[in-house]
Amino acid sequence: MKKRKLKKSVKRKLFFLLFMIVMIYAALHQQGGPTNTAIEPSIPKEFIPIYQAAEKEYGVPWQLLAAHHRVETKFSKMDPMISPVGAEGPLQFMPCTFVGWSHPSCSGLGKGNIPEKDKVNPAVIKKYGGYGVDANGDGKADPFDVEDAIFSAAAYLRAHGAADGQLNKAIYSYNHSEKYVEEVLHYFYAYTANK
Repeated sequence: MKKRKLKKSVKRKLFFLLFMIVMIYAALHQQGGPTNTAIEPSIPKEFIPIYQAAEKEYGVPWQLLAAHHRVETKFSKMDPMISPVGAEGPLQFMPCTFVGWSHPSCSGLGKGNIPEKDKVNPAVIKKYGGYGVDANGDGKADPFDVEDAIFSAAAYLRAHGAADGQLNKAIYSYNHSEKYVEEVLHYFYAYTANK
């Protein structure tokens, strides 16, 4: 009788120990994010020609643009396309970065108080030194238009060294977070390896 109780007790303890090991393992892997790039979402095919055209125009690797797009809005699947701090569109530009920090309303985090018509006006953007680009030739540089947003991101990243191989510097200037840099580089290297 004692042996049977001892066996049951040992079995319960082993089961509990195994359960805890599995839970700890799962928690560690969940916290660190995915480590196998094969299971991560691939780049949607409809965006690849846009990334490649932006690379041709600005010299920024198209895989880096894809990585930014993936990290910022999961390839434009975020809803709404405005962050809690006011970043807008598929590549999450702060209005003052898109239109230009010399705009009179720009300060702080860069939300500004820019009229909607000015926010998409290439002449206004040029005047204030912004990174907004009218990539599709419709007369507007729209942070919510995926083509304009990708080309604008390429312009920004080139201006901060990405076309010259200074990826860490360029990515950090886009979002001042080491974690952000790591995440973008993670996807960049995964996409580069899967050419």
